Amino acid sequence: MEDHIEIEGRILAVLGGTMFKVQLDNKHVVLAGISGRMRKRFVRLTIGDRVKMEMSPYDLAKARIVWRLG
Repeated sequence: MEDHIEIEGRILAVLGGTMFKVQLDNKHVVLAGISGRMRKRFVRLTIGDRVKMEMSPYDLAKARIVWRLG
């Protein structure tokens, strides 16, 4: 099983195909998609929402959104 880095950020832009530009707390911007569980439950994400993400330690430019914090 692969280890993930859990990190929080704020959504800057909504892109096509359920992709988002998210700014981390350290001002780094990553490209993030939503997890299958959020897609299944029809969780809506808008600009300004705080989200919790999982990142692979091998590619720090992409992430997967796993939780909407508000």
